[in-house]
Amino acid sequence: MGLGGAAALAAAALAAVLAALLVAGGTRAFPAQPQGAAQPDAAPSAPPPVRKPRDLKTVAIHYVERRIERPAPRNNEDPLPDDQGLRGAELGVADSNASGRFVGLRFDLKPTVVEPGADIAAAFAEIAAREAPRFVVVNAPAADLLALADSPAAKDVVIFNVSATDTRLRDADCRARVLHVIPSRDMLADALMQFLTFKRWMRILLVAGPSEGDRLYAEAVRRSARKFGLRIVEEKTFDARGADIRDSATDELTLATRGPEHDVVAVADEADEFGDALPYNTASPRPVVGTHGMTPAAWGGPVEAWAAVQLQDRFKKLAGRRMDSVDYSGWMAVHAVGEAAVQLKSADTAAISRLLFDDTFEVGGFKGRALSFRGWNGQLRQPVYLLWPGAVVATAPIEGFLHQRTEMDTLGLDQPESACKAMKGRA
Repeated sequence: MGLGGAAALAAAALAAVLAALLVAGGTRAFPAQPQGAAQPDAAPSAPPPVRKPRDLKTVAIHYVERRIERPAPRNNEDPLPDDQGLRGAELGVADSNASGRFVGLRFDLKPTVVEPGADIAAAFAEIAAREAPRFVVVNAPAADLLALADSPAAKDVVIFNVSATDTRLRDADCRARVLHVIPSRDMLADALMQFLTFKRWMRILLVAGPSEGDRLYAEAVRRSARKFGLRIVEEKTFDARGADIRDSATDELTLATRGPEHDVVAVADEADEFGDALPYNTASPRPVVGTHGMTPAAWGGPVEAWAAVQLQDRFKKLAGRRMDSVDYSGWMAVHAVGEAAVQLKSADTAAISRLLFDDTFEVGGFKGRALSFRGWNGQLRQPVYLLWPGAVVATAPIEGFLHQRTEMDTLGLDQPESACKAMKGRA
């Protein structure tokens, strides 16, 4: 028999078997299914139901800001926004609500702005008498932050510092229930010195302004230079007050930057009085870094990697402007509370507080790394960007700077370096 005959016999046999099955079981023996339909055991699990607003448990987050006098912009630059920090916190609430509603949670932001000269501790005591806040985002100078942390009304409150970069708050003046989201000046300086070391720009000419912030920034640069083995060849003080720097920058800044041979000019001008005029006006053709030129920062407009562009777009849609480091820190503080609550699937504020201070707690921040709070001084571990207007030059920690725990602990005060004692035995 040929191959064609064998095939015909096989087809006839299969047809007979199918006919017998249909007679025995009827057409239900093989129920029809649409082409490509999933089998019952392979069906995807249904998404969690979205809870109705009345079914959601609320986690309240307070935002307290000290209104400060902002320097007048020069050179037709945009002024510092009055809602700096607050808009970031508002976006943090919106993002937390987007995920929280799936686990029965909602988050409310309650802002309070304290005017210059007012007693911030008294203002907070009035809030505490009405609402007993548990999580407070604070956008205020170091003295105000300490006044709040030391007030009786803050006994069980977790405070998030989103603007005070003072290293002393992470050192001898730390407080047990304060978490620092904004990087310290030491973290910023360490990021800068790592980059200079990587580039082998080892000789620094330091130019500092006369303000208190300028002095503290210069101190951080000195400490970091010693830490990473760089050398400050000379220090200069420059006071731009009483002069129109726009007309005299070439002469005055050229004179101020004359000195021994150096690889880079580091500027400490937190008061923003002359630093933006320093590039291209130095005595020698050298890069300018620090508060101006190439600057270390927690966040900035050029940041786009690790899906950061999504956060940037959402913020710009909300605020109508770019997100800066204080805005990012406000967002991050609220996001940390939201993430802890969602992980717990609970609005229990005591449980959320414990998780925030737990060494195992990690939270995403659009920086390509899981972020966490240091157990010894409450500082948020995070990469620091080195920014030039329009570009991210590098991200610290720079490759090659190692640490036994995590490379992010090469930035800022490490545990043996910190004099903070208050965090021990915290709740």
